[in-house]
Amino acid sequence: MSASDSAISNAPRRAVVLVSGGMDSAVVMAMALEQGFDVYALSVSYGQRHNSELAAAAALAKSQGAKAHKTVNVDLRSIGGSALTDSGIDVPLDHSDPSEIPVTYVPARNTIMLSVALGWAEVLGANDIFCGVNAVDYSGYPDCRPEFIAAFQSLANLATKAGVEGAALRVHAPLQFMSKADIAREGMRLGVDFAATVSCYNADADGRACGHCDACMLRAAGFNDAGIADPTRYV
Repeated sequence: MSASDSAISNAPRRAVVLVSGGMDSAVVMAMALEQGFDVYALSVSYGQRHNSELAAAAALAKSQGAKAHKTVNVDLRSIGGSALTDSGIDVPLDHSDPSEIPVTYVPARNTIMLSVALGWAEVLGANDIFCGVNAVDYSGYPDCRPEFIAAFQSLANLATKAGVEGAALRVHAPLQFMSKADIAREGMRLGVDFAATVSCYNADADGRACGHCDACMLRAAGFNDAGIADPTRYV
């Protein structure tokens, strides 16, 4: 092996990890770190009403050992259409209808977030992007399905300089087929501080959860099913 080949093989593997501040993305970040990636954590401030999650994301990126953390602003309040960005739409409490895509779905959110992550990955020379989408406990969101992740990866390799020049760009969704209980167990194994995460759609300024929205109910059920004491801070 030549000196240049050795330098290439020893180069750090960089990955952009989308970090929302919730339990799923915290576990994904820990998984990427365990796989030996240098993690560049990316959060998106999109006008979400529960913006205490962004403070949680920054704290988690620091405590878990990310190389850097960046928050990009994309104001989706300007288009509305979701209970998470439009103050005129209430977040549903204590119920959900699995036959309908809920009003907490944010139009094109995951497409936009992955696109921003793709741009930063190109700048960093990173071939890997990690996200916390889940196709089991996913509230019916269409942009959490495996078909979406596969399609975005294909787009990434068609629409970027890195992809055209031959670098294989990969989109990892390691939680895709895991239940919330599985995710809770994996996080415990990896030492994730779930008490520092914020998942609630109605979280207050201190990150305390309402305990009644879909996100809270899925999270609580996951800890219960995993036999793990719920560390969530509730109002």
